[in-house]
Order: sequence, then structure tokens, then C-alpha cells
Amino acid sequence: WFCFLYVSLCHYCRFKNHRKALVTSVDKKIPNGFMEEQEQTVVLLPRSPSPSKRYFPIPLDSLEEEYRIRSADDGKLFREEFNVRSTFIYRLVAFFLLSSTDDHSRVVLSHLDGHLFSDYINASYIDGYKEKNKFIAAQGPKLETVADFWRMIWEQKTATIVMLTNLKERKEDKCFQYWPEKGCWMYGNIRVAMEDFTVLVDYTIRKFCVQYQGSDGPRAPRLVTQLHFTSWPDFGVPFSPIGMLKFLKKVKTVNPSYAGPIVVHCSAGVGRTGTFIVIDSMIDMMHMEQRLDVFGFVSRIREQRCQLIQTDMQYSFIYQALLEYYLYGDTELDVCSLEGHLQRLHNTRAPHDRLGLEEEFRKLTNVRIMKENMRTGNLPANMKKNRVLQIIPYDFNRVILSVKRGQEFTDYINASFIDGYRQKDYFIATQGPLSHTVEDFWRMVWEWRCHSIVMLTELKEREQEKCFQYWPSEGSVTFGDYTVELTGDTLCETFTLKDMVLTYRPVRKSQHVRHFHFHGWPEIGIPAEGRGMIDIIAAVQRQQQQSGNRPIIVHCSAGAGRTGTFIALSNILERVKAEGLLDVFQTVKSLRMQRPHMVQTVEQYDFCYRVVQDFVDIFSDYANFK
Repeated sequence: WFCFLYVSLCHYCRFKNHRKALVTSVDKKIPNGFMEEQEQTVVLLPRSPSPSKRYFPIPLDSLEEEYRIRSADDGKLFREEFNVRSTFIYRLVAFFLLSSTDDHSRVVLSHLDGHLFSDYINASYIDGYKEKNKFIAAQGPKLETVADFWRMIWEQKTATIVMLTNLKERKEDKCFQYWPEKGCWMYGNIRVAMEDFTVLVDYTIRKFCVQYQGSDGPRAPRLVTQLHFTSWPDFGVPFSPIGMLKFLKKVKTVNPSYAGPIVVHCSAGVGRTGTFIVIDSMIDMMHMEQRLDVFGFVSRIREQRCQLIQTDMQYSFIYQALLEYYLYGDTELDVCSLEGHLQRLHNTRAPHDRLGLEEEFRKLTNVRIMKENMRTGNLPANMKKNRVLQIIPYDFNRVILSVKRGQEFTDYINASFIDGYRQKDYFIATQGPLSHTVEDFWRMVWEWRCHSIVMLTELKEREQEKCFQYWPSEGSVTFGDYTVELTGDTLCETFTLKDMVLTYRPVRKSQHVRHFHFHGWPEIGIPAEGRGMIDIIAAVQRQQQQSGNRPIIVHCSAGAGRTGTFIALSNILERVKAEGLLDVFQTVKSLRMQRPHMVQTVEQYDFCYRVVQDFVDIFSDYANFK
């Protein structure tokens, strides 16, 4: 051991001195863009508690139980499995290499005349499940390396770039913006022009026209697509793997079969990058072998790039994503296959003689209600502000009001931010105001600059109050510091449209609010047809385009059943128009992870499918609604 350590130290010191000798006194930058005195930050993996332990592939029918066992005791067994390879020697190698690329797998660029080390870029070939060099794992480009990055894209014939970091996180630069916002830029000999971009709630798609322009003339241009995942939090891992799985499927769809390696990068090109590569590869293995081997695969790809998968949280997130995929599969549909899918859903299935629809809806009960994340709504001072005690907002996405001076617990309202199809926090799902929460309701409208309110209940149904009347029948009415004036009242086919002016009296400022009151929902059950819902969703979207896309407030009585159905349909129809695709199951599942009991009944769930079918029938020519 001492001989090995001595040889390793000598080799490292010789390499370091040689590298210093090659750096001029004018510019101390080394080829990978770091200053000689500035070492890369590397998180050294902890010592393994049991370095000799082995982990074997997991059959899919055992995955759920294995995940449950490993997750117990705050993920203790996940941490053990993650740390097994972190023996002393592995830590020693990691320390010396400082996460630089391994020579046997590094991407080698063509030499530029007169530029020493111009063949170097911090990027490594990484194998997929069965495909050699399917990926290139790279660090996020720096100002000094952006031209090398595009040279690599061109030379490797890459058609798809996967970006897993934001440009800044926690006020720190994580990646240089290596693309033009519009028009074109030159990076060395590579011309990059922005062709198109699409912003969605979890990721952004950018399409570039890339062309090499050398001394011997320009080459034929190529299309390169960048898929930029924007929902990875600054700390930890995504709350749910749903967005990542949708993103991964999009990457598979976009990347052409003839293209070179998919370039994947985060900031250092190890943690999030490795997480993405492992999930992609293990899904392929699940399809081919009906089992998965996360431990074995991570062990292999770490031989191609040191430190891939940096934290035990990333490691357990891989398993979480694979379990999600195994339990629910791919539930995405093309609109053309919707009719056949509906027929299958309404057929009975063995062994329980349930409709396929009931089986699909039953799976939503796997979404756990996180009572430990409802602390604020369950405080004694706030309990009386909840209309239904089972439907309380989660602390992580509740709408927070400003605290009234000298009054505790005045920042609470039973309302949750909900993501839209393209934008985070696009909706606010809330309950129908109570008589003592009306001022809080209008305070929320004012403080969050909302211009659209959608109401999906009558004030009374079956002789029970469902919502306090929070607007004037005529003229104006005052609730605490807020005055609401009715300025217009229009009856449409299935909804009433009211225009109001909301004034905050302490500063004498006002804003316009448009109120959409849907009358097509019966006291029991669901609407008989979907046209009315399609019409009100379209009207609300038109209003949003005019008023600046502030959050849309949606409420019924409790703010879950009809509210969830409206929001689900808004997101589903928006996607149908944009992509010709829908995923009712994952849309509703995502809503339930943001607010409990969204889309409460199997009838409401079925109604989502029916409305989409009505929408497709109305606009049977696909070009009419894309």
C-alpha cells in the first residue's frame, strides 16, 4: 500500500509540475479553463461502511418492495449502497484527479495550429445500457471554453444537447450562456443561430442552426436541439420524478437515430449529468431484461468519468424515478388514439371486474397525502379559515399573504400555487371564501396581482352554503381595506362574466379583475357535455393574454374536485393544442402532489377524458387547433 501511495504521489506531483511549466507567465489559465491556483471543488465521497458488499440486479416485480426497504430509516440503505465503492483507494484517486476526465474515455478534439492542448475539453464518453459512447458527459461551458464546446458538438456530429443546470443558482455562475437569445453568434469557427424555442413548465426546448465556417469555406448547416431542464432545485433533487421522466422521453423522441453522442452537462458534468444518464440507461434495461442494476451500471460508468452521481440523494432519486416508471409506465397518448383508449377504459378488466377507468383512477390513491407538510393550515389560529378540514394547502406551495401589522397568523389563506402547462405557479387553487375570509381572498387578489377569477360552484347547492358572495350584486362593497366595484355583468351561454374594479383604500390604487362564474356544473355529478368547459377555458386564456399572465384564481367550494378538474383540463387542452399529445393520468397525479384530493371522483376523472374527446371532435381537423 505504501509503495502504491508513494508512486501515486510522485506521478501526481510530476504531472502537476509539468503542467505548470507549460503555462505562460502572461496567462495562467490551463486548458480546461481553471486558474492554476484555483482548484475545482470536489465533494469527496465518504468511506464505505462495508466495501466488500455486493448488490445484485433487482427484478422488476421486487422493485417496489426493495425501494420501500431501502427508503426506511431516512434512506439508510440507499446511503450504504451509494457509499460502497467509496473505498480509500477510490477516494485517493478522486482527490488526485480532481474530477478531471479519465484519459481512456476523454473526448479528443482536433488540434488547432499553434495552440498547445487545443485537443482538450472536460468531457468524457459514457456508455448507455447497450450502446457504446451513447453520451458525452461534459462540464457546463465557461467563457474560455465555449468555442471548444461548439467545436465538440460539430466534430462529434451531436444533434441533441441536454442541459441540467440553470445559468445561475444561489447567485453563483453555474454555466456560461453558450447560445444566442436571438440572431446568430460566432464561437471560433462555428456559427450558431437561434431558430426556435419553446418554454414549458419543466424544461425549455431551443433549436439552433449550426454551421462550421473554416478557411476552406462553410459546410452544410445542421440542426442541433438543446433540451434545458429548468426544474432541478438549487438544493437536493426534484420533489417528484414526473418532470424528469417527461423530459427524458422528449430527449429520446427528439434525438435522431443517425446522430452522434448526446451531450449531457450540468455545471461540473458529474452529479445531475450522471443521474440523467443512469435513469435513461436503466429504463432501457427494464424494457430488455425486466430487471435493473443501478449499482453495477454506476460502477461501470464511474470508470469512464470520476464522481458521476455525487450524492446519496441523487442516487435514491434514480430509484424513485425508476419505480415511478415501473408503477405507471408511459401513459401519454396521441390525440388520434384517444377514442380507442377510451373504449378500453370503459371495458371491464379481470381480476376484480373493475372498469379500466376505475383501475387507472385507483392508482392515483398511491399519491400520499403529506400531512406533515400541512402545519400552517393546521395551526389552531388557522383552522377556522378552512372550509373542509381534509383539504389544506401544503406548506411548500401555499399562497403566503403579507402579515398585518400587530396581528399574528394573518399570512394564511387556504390556497395553493399550481403549475400550468408552460409556467410554474400559473394557477391559484383555493376554497370558496367564508364570511370571515373574504378580506383575505381580496388581499390575495391584490397582493398577487391576479386579474382572472374562475368560480365553479353556486353560492348554495342542496341548501348548503358553498361560497360566501364576495362581490356586489350592484354598485360597490367594502371588505376591510378593499373595495370591490361591479362595472359590468354579461351572461354567456354557460357562464357569467363580471368586470370589477378592486381598490386598495390605504393607497387609493385600483386594478381590473374579470370574474368567470361557470353555471354548467350540476349539484350532483358532472356536466352533461364538455362544450361549456371548453368555452370558459378559452375565455380565461384570452383574458390572460390581455392582462399579463398573472396567476389565475380557481375555486369551487373546497378547492379540490371541480377546481382540480378545471386546472387539469386547462393544462391538458393546452398541450393538445401545442403537441397533439395528452396524459390525463400524469396531469392529475401532478396536481394531487401539489394539493390534496385534486379531481376527487372517478366521474370527474372520466370527464377530463370526455372533454378532450369533445374538443378533438369539435376541431376534428388537427390543423385547426395546433
